[in-house]
Amino acid sequence: MSYYFAIIGTQDNPLFEYEFGTSKQGGDGLSRFSEQARHMNQFILHSSLDIVEEVQWTNGQMYLKCIDKFFNNYVSCFITAGNVKFLLLHQPSQPLSLSTSSRSSTSIGANPTSPATEEAIRSFFAEVYENWVKAIMSPFYKVNMEIKSPVFRSRIAAAGRKYL
Repeated sequence: MSYYFAIIGTQDNPLFEYEFGTSKQGGDGLSRFSEQARHMNQFILHSSLDIVEEVQWTNGQMYLKCIDKFFNNYVSCFITAGNVKFLLLHQPSQPLSLSTSSRSSTSIGANPTSPATEEAIRSFFAEVYENWVKAIMSPFYKVNMEIKSPVFRSRIAAAGRKYL
């Protein structure tokens, strides 16, 4: 499975972006987005912001689960208390066929809407949120400023390897 993670600020500006692949089940951690699809990732995430704003007022939770689907790409969202959005675009390695039953594989790479996948994504978001809070508590950080810290990037990469 391939992942594209972005942190979107309160003014809908990107604060952080990271692209990676699965490290679970023999994955090498490299993203498998095609070159044609790679440049569309940012547009897909930003187009889902309207849905995020609709869902956030009806749900009441910080983790909104899978909120949007664009062809074979799924978008999951986590909203912080300061209205900063964590968006994760995930693309399964194989497209889901229409004939899949409810007893299909529950592995993270096989079914992006399975409970196991949603739990892994929720755990990933929880760890990212913890690192996000530590990053914004820096006296050098200003609201809606892009995060360029290599330490933050490495911690996001470690969380991706750990959970996804």
